[in-house]
Amino acid sequence: MDPITTVAVRIFVGGVRPLPASGRLSGIFKQPVSGAVHLGAEGFDGDVQADRRVHGGPDKAVQLYPADHYAELEGLFPSLRGRLGAGAIGENLSCEGLDESGVRVGDTWRLGRALLQVCQPRNPCWKIDEKLECEGVAAAIARSRRTGWYWRVLRTGMVEPGDALELVEPGDPALRLDAMLELVQREQAPLEALQRLARAPAIAQNWKRKLEQRIAWLREQGGA
Repeated sequence: MDPITTVAVRIFVGGVRPLPASGRLSGIFKQPVSGAVHLGAEGFDGDVQADRRVHGGPDKAVQLYPADHYAELEGLFPSLRGRLGAGAIGENLSCEGLDESGVRVGDTWRLGRALLQVCQPRNPCWKIDEKLECEGVAAAIARSRRTGWYWRVLRTGMVEPGDALELVEPGDPALRLDAMLELVQREQAPLEALQRLARAPAIAQNWKRKLEQRIAWLREQGGA
């Protein structure tokens, strides 16, 4: 099958709202944009993160979650049937037909006048469960390695509803996101593979630090 190089997307942004149970503020609530919006170095205008310690920033400027994954989540969690769809778990971009098996760390895509680069998978957090009022969803997303991913913005610019993502420069084929997630979930991951991932120029800095810490620990244990 030929790799996907163009895909239609929907765009979502949102402000900060309280979560239903804890009342803690979150930017997980998104709405589709209805007109042109500027994409800056740290995300779309009008998109806000409540906890900047763990959300937002250049390496988490834009988040995409493949819409095709929602059917599986509804199968695992019947109470969510009819409640899931594009934008439901806080993503900025939603698409069909492209998932973690079709993107690599370092892929550069054009969206409108902006350029985006894939830099890390999403790490799903507890706020997904609280927003959906359904325990275990975030853990299921992580376990299945259907996490979606984050982009950094290489070139800022205007984006409009109806713009398509277009691949302009592919990343290293060895750094496909699904393989990357499988690798880091292994108890005995090969040291060489972890080192290659840590050296990837486009990898997000927080992932680089985590990988380097794991590599150091494995060396202490005599890992090869």
